Order: sequence, then C-alpha cells, then structure tokens
Amino acid sequence: MPQIIAHRGASATFPEHTRAAYVEALAQGADGLECDVQLTADGVVVLWHDATLDRTSDASGPLHERTLAELRALDVWSWKGVGAPPASHGTPEEQLLTLTDLVDLAVGAGRPVTLVVELKHPSPAGHGLEDAVLTTLEAAGWDATSGRIGATSVDVTFMSFSPASQRHLAARVPAERLMFLVDEVGDADLVAELAPDGGADATAVARLRALVAEARADVVAGRIGGLGPSVAWCRAHPDEVRAAVALGRTVRVWTVDDAADAHFLVGLGVTGLTTNRPGALRAELEG
Repeated sequence: MPQIIAHRGASATFPEHTRAAYVEALAQGADGLECDVQLTADGVVVLWHDATLDRTSDASGPLHERTLAELRALDVWSWKGVGAPPASHGTPEEQLLTLTDLVDLAVGAGRPVTLVVELKHPSPAGHGLEDAVLTTLEAAGWDATSGRIGATSVDVTFMSFSPASQRHLAARVPAERLMFLVDEVGDADLVAELAPDGGADATAVARLRALVAEARADVVAGRIGGLGPSVAWCRAHPDEVRAAVALGRTVRVWTVDDAADAHFLVGLGVTGLTTNRPGALRAELEG
C-alpha cells in the first residue's frame, strides 16, 4: 500500500490548509500531511496555496503584503460552505495555520507522520522562502540528516515545480528529502506556472522545457530523490514512472481522488498518493 498523503489536509471535507482539515486528516489515518507555504509581510511561514487571498478568504490582494496578525483576522472558513468546524477541530479563529502550527499538530499525533512541504514559486521572497522554511523547522528541532523533528517520528520532505528551488534546498537537504513536481501541461500553462511574467514566446518555452528536462535528469541521477507527477502525467508517461520506481526513487502522485486512478497508480508501483480524501481513498484501496 502506498503512503496516503492528505492534500492540504482532508480538504474534501473542510477548507484547505485549515486546522480542521489537518486534524481531520490525522483522524482519518493519513500517513502524511501536504501543505503549500508562503511568507507573510513579517516573514512568517504560513500555509497557503495561492499568491493572493481572494479564493480562500474574505479578503483580496497579495498575501505577502499582509502580516500574520492581519491574516489571522481573516475568515478563511466560510468560503467552502460546510458550516462551523467541530469543536474538536478548532474555532473559526484558530483555522489559519503557520508551518510551526502544522509541525505541532503532526508531533501531537504521537505516531509516524510525513510532512510534505511544497515551496510555491515564483515567490516575492525568492529563495528567502526556502531559507525561512528551514529556519522554522530547525527551531522546531528538525535535523537535516535524519529528516526528523527531534526525537519524534515526524519526518519532513520538500517539493516544488521549480528546479531552482530544489537546487537551492540541495545545499542543506539530503537528496532523498527532495522531490521535483511535474505535470502534463501545454506551453502557456508551463510559462504561467514557472515564469508568469515572461510571456509564452518560443524562447521562454524552450528555456523552461530545458529546465524541466534537467530536473528530471536530476531525479534519474539521484541528485533529487523523488518525482511528484500528476495523475495526467503518469497516464501519459507510465514507462517513466516505472523506471523511477525501479531506480528506487520516491514517486508520490497528486491529486488522486478517484479509485480507478489509484488502482492504476498502485499497478505502476508508486510509493505515495496525495489525496483530498485520505480516509475514503484508503478504504477503497483496501476494499
């Protein structure tokens, strides 16, 4: 059975990245917790996917212009329309989480938990984002060599669509703790993901395709220890998935909510499935 990793928590049930989503993911027996990280105006690492506040709060504008105190004052719950959080999952005012908060939840589970941290780029902080994440984890007792938080059974891995992010982290993080994300996308989407200000001209596309190819070669060579493909990429490149597995690389696929996709990926030998519905997906695979 591959590891079951909760995508932004149990985000099919509760709003993504909230305390309730992660408490619920642990209650559903998820093996790991995935998060996206951004930096606030006062340099705190918070769990947030988008560069802006619009989609998942009652505010708008760039996240990086807000302090942690300002973010904590936002309503990050109501947008999903699921009623109030259960008392066991925190109050509405406790739902926005920092990376430190997530570490505390994982450690508090008292069992093995993998934290999967995605570095979102381009970031206004540049690689200051990676540095802030590592500093935050070190303050929590993270050891780079073991990948663990102190004497606990919580371990941490890092992933990004950005090859530069992975190479920056490689100076301080062992290869087996790194993962390069890939998707099956057209040229315009590739530019939008990696260089949104660069325009989708032929030169930019060729440069970005070359960077992605180099990062995939780093995975094959073991300079990056993991591959994080989408379901669509796995269906388009099943032989490459099998080859990465055969090389002993970690292959963790996103976002796997469909049982048929999950069974297909298990057949390829992947080592992890990232899902919005961790408890239900495990039940479907075991049933």
